[in-house]
Amino acid sequence: MTRIDRKHLEADAVRKAMHAAGHGAMLMPDDALDASLKATMARHPPDAPVWIFGYGSLIWNPLLRFAERRVARAFGVHRGFYLWSQVNRGTPETPGLVLGLDRGGQCGGVVYRLEPVGLQDDLRLLWRREMVLGAYRPRWLDVHTDGGPVRAIAFVVDRRHAAYCGRLDDERIVAVALAAHGHYGACADYLLETAAALAQHGIADRHLDRLAKRVRAAREAR
Repeated sequence: MTRIDRKHLEADAVRKAMHAAGHGAMLMPDDALDASLKATMARHPPDAPVWIFGYGSLIWNPLLRFAERRVARAFGVHRGFYLWSQVNRGTPETPGLVLGLDRGGQCGGVVYRLEPVGLQDDLRLLWRREMVLGAYRPRWLDVHTDGGPVRAIAFVVDRRHAAYCGRLDDERIVAVALAAHGHYGACADYLLETAAALAQHGIADRHLDRLAKRVRAAREAR
């Protein structure tokens, strides 16, 4: 399975590869990335700790320098394969799917309290990773943990973005996952890694478990 590393992000390798392939117009411009990060942090007290809520690959490959990690639950949002991925887990020719938070329900995940030293560098790398196409809206969510509530940044789908696919049936999700591969690796690996990480942290997600079983069965059948 393919995992990106911190050096990969620091070198801006994905965005450079997209420009080289002639797909640079798809990317969120650097000034828009900076503006999004600045606007998000302007809604947070400057001396308060910064927490990040991970619900997908941030659980099993955070690439963040964090001082603390907790299992958490966010209410009012839920996890689903709601975004086409034409960069990380697919291509413009064969799009994959990635997870996003959409409104309603609840979502189990992991929160990270970032180290204050190097905080801005970590946030810039996080934005470069999550906001490649600008298909998410960074939001501050109040999430619940065993150690008490915390306020954390979460990346919620932007329903107005062209990458938003809405709710797909299981058969379509599995077919896409098995076919797509992007700069960060296979879409199917992303699905399986996330399901495994949730189970490892004791976080129940019956839908993702069901999808993972179907993907594994299809791979074995091949």
